[in-house]
Order: sequence, then C-alpha cells, then structure tokens
Amino acid sequence: MEPHYPSMHGVLRLIVTLDGEDIVDCEPILATMFTEAITINGSKQLRNIQVRKMASYIRAIMLELSCIASHLLWLGPFMADIGAQ
Repeated sequence: MEPHYPSMHGVLRLIVTLDGEDIVDCEPILATMFTEAITINGSKQLRNIQVRKMASYIRAIMLELSCIASHLLWLGPFMADIGAQ
C-alpha cells in the first residue's frame, strides 16, 4: 500500500495484510534510502572483506545518483502540490 500521499515517495511504505477489505496487520517501513549502503558496508567490515577501490567508487557514484533521483522524485510532486502544472 504505497504511496499514500504524493510527497511521501520512498519515505514511508506500509505492508498490509488484508482480510477482504479489512486491514488485519500493518508493518511500516521507514526511510529505505540508505539501507543498502549500511548493509553492504556493515557486512564488509564484520567479515573483513577487502574491496577494490574501483568497486567502492562505483558504489559511491550509484548512491549519489540514487540520492539525486530521490530529490527529483520529491521535487515533482511538491511542485504539483503548489500548483506548477
């Protein structure tokens, strides 16, 4: 069940369990933007895995591009909310 409000893309996700039209259970997931970076970097450090610099650079570039896309995805609905059609 997402997105439930135009400016909430990727910020709040609700996983619901339905019984017909009734909501039986709801599991909120908040701010999933950087969980991938935390998971990858945490497991690398715990396992003492050495990663080539090129792979680290590519990962940093992809995270930055993801951040830019997230901001642009916020900007579009925000502009629509304030009347820029």
